[in-house]
Amino acid sequence: MSSAEFPEADTAAGAVRGRREKGLAVFRGIPYAQPPVGESRFAVPRPAVRWDGVREAFAFGPPPPQEPLGPDAEPVGTLPAGDDWLTVNVWTPEADPAARRPVMVWIYGGAYKFGSADDPAYDAGRLSREGELVVVTFNHRVGMEGFAWIEGAPANRGLLDQVAALEWVRENITSFGGDPEQVTVFGESAGAGSIAALMAMPRARGLFRRAIAQSVPGTFFSDALAADIAEALAGELGLRPTVADLSGVDPRKLTGVGAALSARMREHLHRWGPVALTPTPYSPVVDGEILPAAPWEALAGGSARDIEVIAGHTRDEYRLFLLLAGLLGQVDDNLASTALALFGPTPDAGQAYRAAFPRASAESLFELVQSDWLFRMPTLHLAEAQVAGGGRAHLYELTWSAPANGGALGACHGLDVPLTFGVYGGLGAMLTGPVPTPETEALSARIRSAWTTFATTGDPGWPAYDNERRLVQLLDAEPTVATYPEEASRRLWERHTFAPLGLATP
Repeated sequence: MSSAEFPEADTAAGAVRGRREKGLAVFRGIPYAQPPVGESRFAVPRPAVRWDGVREAFAFGPPPPQEPLGPDAEPVGTLPAGDDWLTVNVWTPEADPAARRPVMVWIYGGAYKFGSADDPAYDAGRLSREGELVVVTFNHRVGMEGFAWIEGAPANRGLLDQVAALEWVRENITSFGGDPEQVTVFGESAGAGSIAALMAMPRARGLFRRAIAQSVPGTFFSDALAADIAEALAGELGLRPTVADLSGVDPRKLTGVGAALSARMREHLHRWGPVALTPTPYSPVVDGEILPAAPWEALAGGSARDIEVIAGHTRDEYRLFLLLAGLLGQVDDNLASTALALFGPTPDAGQAYRAAFPRASAESLFELVQSDWLFRMPTLHLAEAQVAGGGRAHLYELTWSAPANGGALGACHGLDVPLTFGVYGGLGAMLTGPVPTPETEALSARIRSAWTTFATTGDPGWPAYDNERRLVQLLDAEPTVATYPEEASRRLWERHTFAPLGLATP
């Protein structure tokens, strides 16, 4: 029986019982699809099986199999305790069908190979409580299970999981006090790349009204590149990248394959080009069916003109990766020249970047070109494509420097995640410190307010982007509206097309 302490809600598969937490009704671990194992392995997600009675929704579902950080490392997070990976979690002020509150749906990042909704960094309590709206998080398949090209299986299974979760929201969120006509998806890094893909996917059409894409990666694979990488992945086990060969391999064993290959991806530089120098062998595949075109092409053609968009990036995107690779203070002219040649938009990128940034050090150039190639320019071009296709986009840049590490990381990749949720554990602690300063909390409150206001009204509080004024919101201790500040990079990349990445050689 429903009570104030244990609220209940009905779903298409059966009733669920959650808990009252700090004024919210919170439901965790609700299946939105069947476990993708057995006959469902590497398949399109299938609707959850109906249950009798009232199902307790007190604990997060088990995370999908996670790749370890390296060949000899333990997997990230907790090993799955079961196969029911495809679950949703809901934070709501009241599980009342009459409430009809706006809904925000978070899609986690993690290089398309990490991530799960039980990460404490994604606790949505503050967003839901302060914004007086419903927030949903969910798990989707990552790594080999979700994104590897496998013969006999649909491409982009992780994206198909996301579509299934959004369909669950459309069909069930009214019971939790949400409005299925007022859904905003938001996500960072691979989560933002997923959102870019969803805006280009016919299967996702009509499932959300607004989108917030934080640091969109520009890596989308062609069929040829994805198939070649898949051969190398399966080859780590002496197998072929087919459903027949891989379906008998325990998903937990398969998680080590990508990590083993990642350690040797540089060996494939002559075939895979710059992808061989990224930390992941996975990205969405432009397969012509599930994902018909790269997002920039699709949006410019009007695929998402009815979706209101916020897109943005951090100022110093790549600096976090410099730290993780032990390269801070270690980049010389040779390394910078190599990066400029591999990642730059034109054959003369080295000369062009040095002319555009005459005072930049070798390390700054190394960081700049990779920030531009991987996140900054794909994000800018996504906003420009949305406008070109007849839609509206609001652009921002996070320019506030992380206070931890003496400010050495600047406004680096991932800094916007703790600021979005107002949660400062894990990665947040590394960037902002475990105890937020008043300045940190003030900026976080501004971002949360802008995001939740946008989810409610479609207006985040600053002008829409256009190709004449190029106005953006600069998120800093004192946020301001200004002309897009990365003009030198914008000009270097203005004729570049973010097309699916192909094989470097036939």
